[in-house]
Order: sequence, then C-alpha cells, then structure tokens
Amino acid sequence: MWWSLRHNCSVTNNWLPRALEESRARGFLGPGAIELQITHSEGFALCWEGHSPTPPESFLDLGSGGGLPGLVLLERWGCRGVFVDSMEKRTKFLREVLEWAGAPSGGEVITGRAEELSRDPEFEASFDLVTARSFGPPAVVAECAVRFLKVGGVLVVSEPPDDTDRSRWNHKALTKLGLHDDGRIRHGAAYRVLVKLRPTPKGFPREVGTPGKKPLF
Repeated sequence: MWWSLRHNCSVTNNWLPRALEESRARGFLGPGAIELQITHSEGFALCWEGHSPTPPESFLDLGSGGGLPGLVLLERWGCRGVFVDSMEKRTKFLREVLEWAGAPSGGEVITGRAEELSRDPEFEASFDLVTARSFGPPAVVAECAVRFLKVGGVLVVSEPPDDTDRSRWNHKALTKLGLHDDGRIRHGAAYRVLVKLRPTPKGFPREVGTPGKKPLF
C-alpha cells in the first residue's frame, strides 16, 4: 500500500517533473526525455524493493548532480534521503528545489567529498541504501560508497547496457571492502546490486582523490 499511496499523490503533484526540467535547463541533466529519466531512476527503487518489502529508513545518493535518482526516490518513498555532491552549484540547486511547494520532506543536501563525509559520525554506517548513477568507475564507486552503508545495506549502481561485459567488478577487491556482488539486474536499464556483509576496514575509503588515482581494480 505504501507505494500506491505515494504514487497517487505524485499523479497530482507536478513538483518532480518541474524540478527535473529546471535541472536540465541549468545543464545538470542530459537532453533525454524527463519521463525516461524518471523511469531509469525508478529502476534503482525496484532493485531495492527486490531486496526488501519495505522502503529503506534512509538512503544516500552519491554524486547527486542534477538530482537523479535521488529526487525520484525521495518522492517515491518519503523517507530520509541525503544528497551528496562536491559541486556547490549543484547542491545549491538541490536545496532550492527541495524547498519548492509540493516537495517531499526528508531531503538533506551535503556539499563535500565522499571520502571525507563517509567518516563523519553522522553519516558513517548510517544508510540502508546508497545509489550511484554516474559517480565514476566501479572501483571508485565501491570504495567511496561502502563506509556510508550499514552492515546489511545495499549499494545500487547504474550499469552500461552491454550484458556481455563481465570485467567491470572484481570480486576479490569487493570482498576486501566488505561487499558481496549480488549481480547485474535489469529493470529495463541495467543495475549492479552489492550488499555490505561486514564493517568497513578502517583504511577505506582512502584519502580524497586516491580512489580515482589508484583504483583497487
């Protein structure tokens, strides 16, 4: 019932498409149809809902940029949603649209680097779900996301369309981070689902910039 109630509310509330149109107008989203971008973002929710029958208590959108998938998930679930991006102009925009009439409550926007924020006691091991739409290569996403997750939490990452490429994720390195690869899932588009099985080793993530300069895989 929770989804049907949220869905019925969103039918009459045009806050979300307005916010995404404004994001695109400012150059934060690509030129694709807003409806298709919403559908892609809903795929992240379907990955979670295949894992749990209830919405997460909290999620973090890593590298939120123009607000996808985070704004869609916040509208769908109405739970606590934290938007993280290192670019002030993007986080300023997200704060702005979250104050518009019709915006769901529970959204929080943070400007900063994931390598530092994930060690903040307010955010460390605090989230059931972390999402990443276009944050970076798999090794960077995994290392920067893992400390945000609770043990048992889920990382969902947008994947390229080629289902034959099996080289993107290194299971040995993921195990080192405490992550288990639950595999590639399709809800129209493709997603990778990883589950955190153990607390994050204290050395990860490494200092700012290192995950990208010296990736684990």
